[in-house]
Amino acid sequence: MANHKSALKRIRSNETKRTRNRYQHKTTRNAVRKLKDTADKNEALKQLPEVYSMLDKLAKNNVIHDNKAANIKSGLAKHVAAL
Repeated sequence: MANHKSALKRIRSNETKRTRNRYQHKTTRNAVRKLKDTADKNEALKQLPEVYSMLDKLAKNNVIHDNKAANIKSGLAKHVAAL
């Protein structure tokens, strides 16, 4: 167990950040899954910018790698274009 006040604070802040990152990552994965399941092109085009924004925020905060976000966005663009 940590003995210093700063180490205890670091433990608390790490847990808070971990919880927030897990929530945002799971929410984004569900949004991507929902977009891929969409059969209507107009609905997919409406969802696309929102999902892009979520992925960009995850990449900016280093929850996922920048290239992974780019790969997912590319795949979603191909999927929507094929509808």
